[in-house]
Amino acid sequence: MIQVDHLTRTYGPHTAVDDVSFTIGAGEIVGLLGHNGAGKTTIMKMLTGFLEPTGGTIRIDDLEMAGNRRAIQSLIGYLPENCPVYPEMTVAGYLEYQAALHGVEAARMGALLRETLERTALTDKAGQQIATLSRGYRQRVGVAQAILHCPKILILDEPTNGLDPTQIQHMRGLIKELARESTLLISTHILQEVQAVCDRVIIIQRGRKVVDARLDELGASLRLLVTTDGQAGVDALLAQVDGVVAVEPLPAENGHRCYAVSGALAVHDLAPAVAAAMVDQGRPLYSLAPESRNLEKIFSEINMTGGREQ
Repeated sequence: MIQVDHLTRTYGPHTAVDDVSFTIGAGEIVGLLGHNGAGKTTIMKMLTGFLEPTGGTIRIDDLEMAGNRRAIQSLIGYLPENCPVYPEMTVAGYLEYQAALHGVEAARMGALLRETLERTALTDKAGQQIATLSRGYRQRVGVAQAILHCPKILILDEPTNGLDPTQIQHMRGLIKELARESTLLISTHILQEVQAVCDRVIIIQRGRKVVDARLDELGASLRLLVTTDGQAGVDALLAQVDGVVAVEPLPAENGHRCYAVSGALAVHDLAPAVAAAMVDQGRPLYSLAPESRNLEKIFSEINMTGGREQ
């Protein structure tokens, strides 16, 4: 559905996006994650045809951006980071105007408008001026204009920006519902939002892609954590277990010592051999568990390695 090859964007001597490539299939929910200023919004602007790449190519639904900008834009619903709205218009009036810009036929307008207001929980605000809405409700209006014309692709830049906890839960449910019909690319710097709704994450750092993986793959444990007492010699014992290739002592806590064990075997295959070795040698085994790797830890690892592509 979306294919990006060697995408680059420079502003004079500054490179905002540096040789980024990825592919997004139909029906995926992909999170574009990175710190503020990492290049996420620049990538989205190029994908939506609002910004010309300095280099590289973009293909969407088998159409190349360079020669099919208008056709591609008709397939996309876009929520910019700071959604531009006309404050003097009513919610319904603004959405009707946006639908007309997208070429929605008059015969379909009423039904689509009612459905969109309902999906974004804006029905009660339909006749209200946008200027009188809270920031959270304005954000909902931005989402409504993005989905109104039933696009095949939705590109949402910080969709939960300004929403309260209840509104965030509603937005997460709406995103999952929209994925039944559309391909979604969601930009955010909030780790919890990616974990809550996305199937896959692309992490951008300093304009470069450093991670592109499914969330379940990222969360897969690569090491076994072994907690025992503070006695010496445990690292040597663990190193002799068949399948173990590395043992890393971790900081002591409450008089207990923890070791991170890496092996040629999968963690769940390595655990029984490690447990048996500890018991055979009469060593206390307080806990044996796979190491947890969430997005926060992965983000920290990326910063420590200087953002080298994985």
